[in-house]
Amino acid sequence: MTATDFEGLLRELAPQVLGTLVRRYGRFEGCEDAVQEAVLAAAVQWSAEGVPESPRGWLVTVASRRLVDQVRSDRARREREWAMAAEVVPEEVPGTDDTLVLLFLCCHPTLTAASRTALTLRAVGGLTTAEIARAFLVPEATMAARISRAKQRIRAAGSRFVLPVGAEREEQLRVVLHVLYLIFNEGYIASSGSELHRADLAREAIRLTRTVHEQLPGDSEVTGLLALMLLTHARREARATASGDLVPLDEQDRSKWDRALLGEGMALVRASLADPALGPYQLQAAIAATHADAATAAETDWSQVHALYLVLERIAPNPMVTLNRAIALAETEGPAAGLALLAALDEDGRLAGHHRLLSVRAHLLERSGDLAGAFAHYRRAAKATASLAEQRHLEFRAARVRARQSRP
Repeated sequence: MTATDFEGLLRELAPQVLGTLVRRYGRFEGCEDAVQEAVLAAAVQWSAEGVPESPRGWLVTVASRRLVDQVRSDRARREREWAMAAEVVPEEVPGTDDTLVLLFLCCHPTLTAASRTALTLRAVGGLTTAEIARAFLVPEATMAARISRAKQRIRAAGSRFVLPVGAEREEQLRVVLHVLYLIFNEGYIASSGSELHRADLAREAIRLTRTVHEQLPGDSEVTGLLALMLLTHARREARATASGDLVPLDEQDRSKWDRALLGEGMALVRASLADPALGPYQLQAAIAATHADAATAAETDWSQVHALYLVLERIAPNPMVTLNRAIALAETEGPAAGLALLAALDEDGRLAGHHRLLSVRAHLLERSGDLAGAFAHYRRAAKATASLAEQRHLEFRAARVRARQSRP
């Protein structure tokens, strides 16, 4: 088993083990800590001795013992039990995957929207507290305290480990989908570090979304989100060079796109659009499908892309949606039209100084012939992103523009 397979196994099993413990003991906060301890123990012992015959049972056994330690608060007993953990025969554990129930528990109605998202990313998605803090633009200590308070609130609420029903279920499902969307985005474009993407995290988001889709196959937004993830993930092999440099969509070798994922994603898009009530994930999936339909970048139906963004902007207004619409508008009406739309975003402080806004403006300025402005904005965008892969790409663009400026 490779290191990637090993990490993927632990990432897949952790929420299942947590679900088993919460169902058995009903102590979410303590169970989450116990599972983390068990995963750490597995990372050390399995890498040295190999994966046990029943890895899930092993984790449940060790996590259960850790939970008993917490309850008893007996240090000597804890050390003896941990010493015995590797020798004990794994417990028989139910084959039921409680990941969906766990997702809903992390989106408990007593929590704020931010706390629901943070706790789900931590307990089910496997993101570190530091990664979640970057997503929310807050200090790591603040996020750690928020996650801790969320677990305490769930315990104080006496919540039951069951799926909600009715309107409560619909409300919490929307939060669950948003969390899965965030997890996938962090995997698709890592917010920081030297790697362009984290395929393991993207795969985990897809796995969790498949779990939700299997349970709720008639929900068009669930179907749309899964379709969006598959169509986007299908491009992963073409998104970077062998050295890890970013390759923009219009420059990608489309023969490298995963045809199996594209086919599955396109079928899901068609199924999701059969519902006359369109949601944001269905529309984003339709946009991704329009790009996938084009054999080359030049054949992209930008008019359709722009029309879909207009609808999306109307039902789910967001500055990032407007930013993407500006790109489509520039393709249909020229860079000046796109720049005019970007000017409206300058009044919205939510994107102020964001590297994405700076890089799109740089691209449109370059297309319009304003090379000095393009160079300045590419450099500003490079400094504004924490992703080294994106930095290198933006610096390359800036250097290319500078070279054009120096030509006679």
